[in-house]
Amino acid sequence: MEFKRAGFLTKIVVLALLIYMATSLLELRGKIQEVQAQRDELTWQVTDQQLENRKLADAIANSDDPEMLERVARDRGYVEKDETLFIDVAN
Repeated sequence: MEFKRAGFLTKIVVLALLIYMATSLLELRGKIQEVQAQRDELTWQVTDQQLENRKLADAIANSDDPEMLERVARDRGYVEKDETLFIDVAN
């Protein structure tokens, strides 16, 4: 059984298809790397948000704790009755 050799035009078409496929693969690889970087960033954001959610859940669970109430009041600038507040304005 004899095979007919591919003509010049057939070789050009196959070469063009190979070049097209190679460039498409390189483009897809770049897109994959971009998406993986976005995924990693979103993973960090999810982790940070979960930590913040745990802190808030703990604050809600301990909302009746007198120490927690005092700390929140201090953070907001409240003072106790008959307490003098000094503000440093030198800076």
